[in-house]
Amino acid sequence: MRFPPLVAPASALPDGETERAARQIRLPEIGADGQRRLFAARICVIGAGGLGSPVLLYLASAGIGTICIVDDDVVDTSNLQRQVLFGVADVGRPKARVAAERIRSLSPHTTVIRAHERLTSDNAERMLAGYDLVIDGSDTFDTRYAVADACDALGVPLVWGSVLRFDAQATLFWSRPPVGDPVRLRDVFPSAPPAEDVPSCADAGVLGALCGQLGALLAAEAVKLICGLGDPILGRMLVIDALSARTREVPLIPARGVAPTPPAADRVPASTGDRTIAPDELDGLGDVLLLDVREEDEFRAGSIPGALSVPLSRLREDPSMIAGEGTVVVFCQVGPRARAAAAFLRTAVPETEIVLLDGGYEAWSTRARDAAATA
Repeated sequence: MRFPPLVAPASALPDGETERAARQIRLPEIGADGQRRLFAARICVIGAGGLGSPVLLYLASAGIGTICIVDDDVVDTSNLQRQVLFGVADVGRPKARVAAERIRSLSPHTTVIRAHERLTSDNAERMLAGYDLVIDGSDTFDTRYAVADACDALGVPLVWGSVLRFDAQATLFWSRPPVGDPVRLRDVFPSAPPAEDVPSCADAGVLGALCGQLGALLAAEAVKLICGLGDPILGRMLVIDALSARTREVPLIPARGVAPTPPAADRVPASTGDRTIAPDELDGLGDVLLLDVREEDEFRAGSIPGALSVPLSRLREDPSMIAGEGTVVVFCQVGPRARAAAAFLRTAVPETEIVLLDGGYEAWSTRARDAAATA
């Protein structure tokens, strides 16, 4: 499905831009006309983090004329593993400010708009109005749904990506495409899952290189839409598994009252069948295996006495290490990784009873500290 160009070309390119973008202009599908379209384009990028970093770098390199950066956060040391816009000297500085400096160094003719305001459902339409295209690299469901709802109302195409651990997804949502049927975020995911059921990057981790891979893909989709190239990813979800180096597609059913099944990597196992116990019930369980599925550095920093450390990724590779156990109490820091482990183990070792520790290690350690203080 090929779309017409999203943006009319600018009348001319600034001095020096033809030389800077020479290798891109040499592509016959883009040429001088396409480069002028890119310079006329106005793109808003939500988030300057793991996905926003490569997106912003490649949009600037492509010669986008106006880029808005929506991010109210500051650089943290833990960002440096995947947020390639930033360096050690940037820790503590506003992300949007540092990102703007990098964009100008790559594409001096690009107009950069910095929005330090936090995007919400109340201000999203106002903040996104006037842009030709939006790329969402945010990391909270509240922001994602606010962005998607605003883009639906404005009729603006939303290039959407999500990454966690070794899995990534990308698609295009558009309520008013020039060709084909509309597909909106709420057609695929009608509502956000409870926050406590979905692990964050801080809790579950993320492969930095995968952020770069997905961010580059999102930027390429933006270039395709602006210039009217190729086959946009409307109506299909790309799912990337970095561990197997495989990419597959999941067709997305248009807005006809029937929602498709979400990609497996984005589904959170249901917790309705999980047996849970409170930390103060551990002593009465008898002979059980305590299984800590956090990372090894978290385990070394503190765990429940007698617990076995098997990070979730290693457990998925070899569940046989707990085969033969009668009852296994699974825990992580607060719960999401343990629920994922429990769902996997119920299938991998069905003869073993799987129990979740309510509140995880954080709840257990809080109880232990309280007991020590009153002793």
